[in-house]
Amino acid sequence: MIGRLHHTILDCPDPHAVARFYSALLGLPITYQDDDFAVVAVSDRTSGLAFQRAPENPASTWPDPAVPQQIHFDVMVDDREAAGAAVLALGARKLAGEGVYADPAGHPFCLIPLPGWADPVCAEIG
Repeated sequence: MIGRLHHTILDCPDPHAVARFYSALLGLPITYQDDDFAVVAVSDRTSGLAFQRAPENPASTWPDPAVPQQIHFDVMVDDREAAGAAVLALGARKLAGEGVYADPAGHPFCLIPLPGWADPVCAEIG
C-alpha cells in the first residue's frame, strides 16, 4: 500500500449547502468547515466526503453530455420512493432515469434499492 484515501472532494459553488445536503442524506455530521471547504464524515478522524468552493464550477447536464456527470454516488436505500421524496425535500432535483437525482450543486447521484447482501438502512424518512 502506498497511501490511504483521505476524502473524496467535490467542487461546488457553495460547500456549506452541499455539505448540509449530504449530512442529512447520509445521516453523518459535518466534521469540518471553513469559508471554502466542508467535510461530512463519521467523525473528524475518518475519511469522508468533502466539498470545495469552486464558484465557476458548471453543474452537470446529465444525461446531456454537454457537461458530463464527472462523478456520481450510488446511495443504498430501503425504500426508493420514500427516499426520493426525502431528497427532494432536502433540495435535490429529479433527473431523467429511475432513482436519479442531482444534489443542490448539480452533482448527479442515484438512489439504489438495497442489495441483498446489505444490512437495512433503517432510516426514518419524513
